[in-house]
Amino acid sequence: MEDNPIHTKDLSLYTVLPSEYELLEADYAHPKLWLDRGFSDPYKYFLNNRNPIPYRINQVRKNPEVAKYLLRVAVLKQSMVVVGSAGFHNLPDENGMIEIGFGVDPAFQNKGYGKQILHGMWGWVVNEPRVKTLRYTVSPSNLISKQIIQKLEFKLVGEQMDDIDGIEEIYELSTNDYKLRFTDISS
Repeated sequence: MEDNPIHTKDLSLYTVLPSEYELLEADYAHPKLWLDRGFSDPYKYFLNNRNPIPYRINQVRKNPEVAKYLLRVAVLKQSMVVVGSAGFHNLPDENGMIEIGFGVDPAFQNKGYGKQILHGMWGWVVNEPRVKTLRYTVSPSNLISKQIIQKLEFKLVGEQMDDIDGIEEIYELSTNDYKLRFTDISS
């Protein structure tokens, strides 16, 4: 499988390849991870931060081509160090909705990398013809994430109960509105 990284001002978002899922399942800090990729993980991002490997690995095993949607590592261009990750929960559903999840290691928070990750992922996926709606869910108590999504003018469309995270607010924006508001913002 070929990796086509997504680039933002400070970050490159590399697809976690199927073989890397296998290494991550064995050990979130596996010594062979990223050896041939030109970046490193000295902060042990996947070991020290909640990650979606257990939820994504079977999807990738069934269809390796979905890997580019499900998980990417965010690598700081300047140092080539992993600072976070992002991915969509699944392929777009029958209505064209796709939901994102992301994280930034605490050592790299409050530097604007979260917004770059979001815009990088969304700027890439809005060009997929099947994608019509971008979704972002957040705990009502996560004021920082709520502030980010509200500044981006996503609309609050409801709530859902997540088995792990509890109650979440659902925010959405159409891909057409995203393209109109944020053309070329991810680069």
